[in-house]
Amino acid sequence: MSMATSTKRSQKWREDMHEFRKKHGLSKAVLLNCCLVKRILAWTTPATKDSVEDELEMATVCHRPEGLEQLEAQTKFTKKELQILYRGFKNECPSGIVNEETFKEIYAQFFPQGDATTYAHFLFNAFDTDHNGSVSFEDFVMGLSVLLRGTIQDKLKWAFNLYDINKDGYVTKEEMLDIMKSIYDMMGKYTYPILREETPRQHVEIFFQKMDKNKDGVVTIDEFIDTCQKDENIMKSMQLFENII
Repeated sequence: MSMATSTKRSQKWREDMHEFRKKHGLSKAVLLNCCLVKRILAWTTPATKDSVEDELEMATVCHRPEGLEQLEAQTKFTKKELQILYRGFKNECPSGIVNEETFKEIYAQFFPQGDATTYAHFLFNAFDTDHNGSVSFEDFVMGLSVLLRGTIQDKLKWAFNLYDINKDGYVTKEEMLDIMKSIYDMMGKYTYPILREETPRQHVEIFFQKMDKNKDGVVTIDEFIDTCQKDENIMKSMQLFENII
């Protein structure tokens, strides 16, 4: 493969990404609010002179996604979008899967002022839907589809799954606090306005009191969605996820 061919492919890749943003409902602002999509955009730009060797290495990908038609039916991405996303995905992960350490590296880069380790762990578990310790391309685009193009209910279901750390179908006050604390730890002490140490617990107490309508000590998905949709302040807080995922 010649260098000229590689350069042409890279140029086509960037053009595709531009069309991806322009024609399919993803504004630049939305893309840049999503750390995982930021990383994809970085993947689409060749970083070294070894791009030819990299492309040859990518030819040995050992994990292939399901048929694009099936993924197209399961997500809100077009076939062309899925092709673009897969090229970026396998460029970074030739094996076709992402492990937890990669998630931690991504969030450490975007939140250097704090400690993103715990939040990245929780987020990885939310994407790892079959709980096998890795995120495949299918897992990745299914989650991304919800986060970028899902309805409010879709996004709230996804957020509930994130809060439900042990995946038993309920969210406890302790689980909610663990997620909140991990977010505050990631944002760091240099945020403005400055966040006090007791702030996460205060927020959780308020949220949980509103959500746990039957006062049984746990929040169901119905309670979670119903409360979020009816409470403007909680919905505003939930939008924080769109800026840190």
